Amino acid sequence: MLGKVPKDYDVATDAIPEEVKTVFPRARLIGRRFRLAHVRLGGTLIEVATFRGPQVNDDDDHQHSNGRILRDNVWGSLEEDAVRRDFTINALFLDPVSGDIQDFVGGYKDLSERKLRLIGEPRTRYREDPVRLLRAARFVAKLGVELGEETAAPINEMAPLLEQIPPARLFEEVCKLFMTGHASNTLEALQRFELTRALFPVLESKGNPGKAKTGPLMEMAMKNTDQRIAVEKPVTPAFLMAALLWQPVRKRAEALQAKGVQQYLALGEAADEVMAKQVRRTAIPRRFSVVTRQIWTMQPRFNHTHGRRARTLMNDRRFRAAYDFLLLRSEEDESLKALCDHWTKAQKGVTLNTGQKNRSEKKSDRRQRPRRRGRRRSPAAKS
Repeated sequence: MLGKVPKDYDVATDAIPEEVKTVFPRARLIGRRFRLAHVRLGGTLIEVATFRGPQVNDDDDHQHSNGRILRDNVWGSLEEDAVRRDFTINALFLDPVSGDIQDFVGGYKDLSERKLRLIGEPRTRYREDPVRLLRAARFVAKLGVELGEETAAPINEMAPLLEQIPPARLFEEVCKLFMTGHASNTLEALQRFELTRALFPVLESKGNPGKAKTGPLMEMAMKNTDQRIAVEKPVTPAFLMAALLWQPVRKRAEALQAKGVQQYLALGEAADEVMAKQVRRTAIPRRFSVVTRQIWTMQPRFNHTHGRRARTLMNDRRFRAAYDFLLLRSEEDESLKALCDHWTKAQKGVTLNTGQKNRSEKKSDRRQRPRRRGRRRSPAAKS
């Protein structure tokens, strides 16, 4: 309807997950909070969800005392499922046989008007699942819609509810926010709705508790990520986290250096401290956090522009990621431009103070040593 290509397709059905698995024996049933079936057909993963009905007020621990839904596996009809959805534009159903769009909550009209509106009372719906705060920002950034007045009003006061969400789930949401081709718009939306520090509490606040100081490095990292995704180049959360968390790491490292700690050791200690604080809010799997730390701690090594250290650095498997991060740092620090130019030329094979000599230079430096002659062996010594 918006002229965009969906990243994937989800299926909703009245068949419960166990019945889906009967039809597709190789399907995987996942989730405890929301029971789903993952069906693979021809290498494509299709998420199959069962129509859900209204929550039942009983003692089966479906809902927390604060209003957050713990489990939502009460099955219902198509109409009941539509009302259980979060936003009206997310409750539109397409009949794959007839091609008809079924709308029970006014989502078609809202989408036509580029409006994002919650189904039901906003505060109640945000309490049921605080991740909806982030989904609102993601839809605004991705689809170009605007929040309705009632939907937008409680976001600021509801932001602390994100502390209740498991860090592993928030990491998944961070990847959806920044690694789907709309990172720049997403960062702007998070700032506008004052949700940035709810996700990244280690960042320094800007004006109010919800907004964070960003700067050219972070903004350029978002643009570069979007550009790479647009041309189908790979992106990794490791580099994204390096850009997002660099400010507190750099600030802490500078404080440690002022106490006499060497730059490399200061960066390592600062990285550990900042990571330890951030993972309490958004988990960062070790396979990414290790690379992020390496990107940070490799930065001082770029100051060694000649000799064995320079050659070792260029042969490091993380060199390219660390070099790209150095380029981002130069957006904030003009003094790094010359260093960036050096390493850019070095990668093109231009020898600039690397301590390496080309073949002709090595040949001209060779000393003309007299040829050593071995002792002539007498005929009698031959066997």
